[in-house]
Amino acid sequence: MSARNNGSTTDARNPDGTFAQGNPGRPRGARHRITRAVEELLEGEAEGITRKAVEMALEGDVTAMRLCLERIAPAKKDAPVSFDLPEMTTAEDATKAAQAVLRAVSEGELTPSEATSVMHLVEGYRRALETEELERRVTALESRT
Repeated sequence: MSARNNGSTTDARNPDGTFAQGNPGRPRGARHRITRAVEELLEGEAEGITRKAVEMALEGDVTAMRLCLERIAPAKKDAPVSFDLPEMTTAEDATKAAQAVLRAVSEGELTPSEATSVMHLVEGYRRALETEELERRVTALESRT
């Protein structure tokens, strides 16, 4: 029996790191015991710690300044993008959309990372259109027989 098993009847992990059959892992939302211990230690101290960090930042502590600024103005993780994208009504229209995305990158309207995100959306929509088209074809074939 492994140390991680803690007496359960299932192995903790498969060799590839996934959970073994019958072991669902930690329930969603459950917190690690160390996280819970730290939260208990800090309980009721958040205001005092925050006040101290602000004081240190105002005294010139660069690390404290960075921590305070990251809370005041967090780095943007995502932003809307705007550029011309042709309408996609068929799976084949995805080619035109991909060309528009490439053009937007080459003209500086989109960054390469923004284009990657847009292309993921285009590809997902293309797959949905393709699936819908296939479903229509199958239905038509079935209705003939």
